[in-house]
Amino acid sequence: MIGKRSFLQNIFLALAVGSVLFICLFPFIQILSTSLKHQFDWGNPSLIPMKINLEAYRELLGFGKMKDAPIPDTIKRLLDNPLITEKKKDEIISKYRSTGDVFPFPRYFLNTFILSASAASISLILAVFGAYSFSRLRFKGRSTIQRSILFVYMVGGVMLMVPLYQMSVKAGLTKTVWGSLLSLLLIYIIQTLPVSLYMLGNYFRTIPYSLEEAAATDGCSRIEAIFFIILPLSAPMLVTVFVYCFIIAWNEFLFASVFIKQFHDFHTLPLALQSLFVSKNAIWDRIMSASMLTLLPVIFCFMFVMRNLTGGLTAGGVKE
Repeated sequence: MIGKRSFLQNIFLALAVGSVLFICLFPFIQILSTSLKHQFDWGNPSLIPMKINLEAYRELLGFGKMKDAPIPDTIKRLLDNPLITEKKKDEIISKYRSTGDVFPFPRYFLNTFILSASAASISLILAVFGAYSFSRLRFKGRSTIQRSILFVYMVGGVMLMVPLYQMSVKAGLTKTVWGSLLSLLLIYIIQTLPVSLYMLGNYFRTIPYSLEEAAATDGCSRIEAIFFIILPLSAPMLVTVFVYCFIIAWNEFLFASVFIKQFHDFHTLPLALQSLFVSKNAIWDRIMSASMLTLLPVIFCFMFVMRNLTGGLTAGGVKE
C-alpha cells in the first residue's frame, strides 16, 4: 500500500511540476508576447505588452497591410546620403514598405499542410497493413524484420541527407519542382513509417483475436476483418499515429532546406520562417507572429489527440 504524502511533500511536488511547466512553456509565452508588442516595446523585459499590436497578424493573414512599416537604421543611413536623389529615395522606401513579398503565409501554410497531410495519410495506410501482418500473421523472418523496423532512427538525418539527395539527383527528380516535392514526400514517409508500424503493431495485439475468429465464422475475409473490426476498434490509435506523422512532417526543416529551397513558391513554413529571418522584412513582431501561427496547428493537433485518445474500446466486446 502506498503511503499518503505529507503536506511538505505535496508542496515540493507542486513546485517541481510548476518549475518544469514554466521552463517548457516560457519560450512559447515569449513568442506570443513579442508578437503582440509594438516596436517601441521590444526592449521591455515584461511579458505583458504596453499596447496590443495585431498589425503583424493582420498582414500575415491577408486582412491588412502595414502602411507605416518601421525602417531599420541601415536603410535610414542610406537615405541620408546626399548623392541619392529624392526620386530614388522614394523608390527605396516604396520597395522596402511593399508588403507584396513580405511573407505569403497562406501559400506557405497550404504547401506545408498538403505535404504533411499526404505524408501522414500514406504512412498511416501502409502502417495499418504492415502492423496487422506483424501482429496477426506468422511468416519466416517476421521477428527479424519487426526488430529492425526502428533501425532507421539510429542514423541521424544529417548522415542520410547527402545519399538521399544524390539518389534523387541520379533519378532526375531534383530537376523539377514536382520531382523535388515527390522526393521530400518519400523522405517524410520513410521517417514516420517505422514508428507508425511499431505503435500500431503493439495496439493491434491488444485487440482480442476471438473477434476475428467470430467474424471468420460468419464468412468475413481477412481484409473485411481489418476494415470492419480492427480499424473501428483502433480509431484512437489511428488518430494518434496520423497526428504524430503530421507533426513530424510539419516541423521538418533539414530536408526541405535541401530539396525545395530553390523553389520559393513551394517553401514549407519552417523553411519560409528561416528565409524571413534573414530578409529585409525581418521585423520582430512579424517573425514572432509567423512563428505563433506556425505553432497553432501543432497545438491544436496535440489537444485533439489528448481529447480523443481513450482506451477500453474493446472491453466487453468478447468474453474470454
